[in-house]
Amino acid sequence: MIAVGIIPARYASTRFPGKPLVDIGGKSMIRRVYEQASKALEFVFVATDDQRIFDHVEGFGGKAIMTQTTHKSGTDRCAEAIRKIQAEVSQKISVVINIQGDEPFIKPEQLRLLKSCFEDENVQLATLSKVIDSAEELFNPNVVKVVRDKDNKALYFSRSTIPYMRNFEPEHWVSSHKFLKHIGIYGYKVETLKEITRLAPSSLELAESLEQNRWIENGYNIYVQTTAFETVAIDTPEDLEKVKGLL
Repeated sequence: MIAVGIIPARYASTRFPGKPLVDIGGKSMIRRVYEQASKALEFVFVATDDQRIFDHVEGFGGKAIMTQTTHKSGTDRCAEAIRKIQAEVSQKISVVINIQGDEPFIKPEQLRLLKSCFEDENVQLATLSKVIDSAEELFNPNVVKVVRDKDNKALYFSRSTIPYMRNFEPEHWVSSHKFLKHIGIYGYKVETLKEITRLAPSSLELAESLEQNRWIENGYNIYVQTTAFETVAIDTPEDLEKVKGLL
C-alpha cells in the first residue's frame, strides 16, 4: 500500500497572512511539517496556490505542487494535487494523507497510525481523535468533538459538547464520560477522495462548518482511531509566540 502525504498550504490567511513561511526556531513552519511527515511517509508533497511557498519548499529540497486558487478546503486541494502527483510517482498510490500545514510538531507516530487504518480494505476514510481531559476543551466551540459507534465509525462531528450528559452537572462531565476531540488529519482512499469532492455542501456541514459531516450525510464511513499525542496548531501570531517555548 502506497500512501502519499499532502500538505495543503495557502499564503492568504485572514488571521495570519504568510503563515506557512513564518520562522520557528530557524526553520519555516511548512518545512517543519514537511520534515515531520517525511519521517512517516515515503512520499510527501506540499500543495499550494502561491509561488512563494512553492519556491521555498523546492528551495529546501522538498516537493511541491501548484494548485488552483479557488479551492474552498484542503480536501479539494488534495484532490487536485493527487492527479498531478500520480504522474510523478511511478507506483500506484492507494491512500492520501491530508496533513495540516500549521502543526509543525506533528508526530510521525500519528501519521503511521492513520495510515495503518487502511490495512483494512473496507476503510474508505479515516481520521484521528484524542480523549478530552479538561473542561476548557470540552466546552470550547473551537475544539471539534466526535462521537463514534462500537466499530469506531464516526456518528457525528460537532462544535458543541457531545454527547449531552443529562444526569450530571457540567463540572463532572469530563470525569464521567470519555469525550473525544477531533484531530484534523484525514486519510482517504484515492477513489474516495475524488468522490467526496464532487458532493454538494450538506445541511449539517453548513450548520457546523465542518466538511466531514457532508461525507457522513452522504453515507460514507469515517473510521476514527484514537491517538495519545496532542497536536499544536498555529492559527494566529499569538499562537506562534506560545509554541516557540516548545523548542
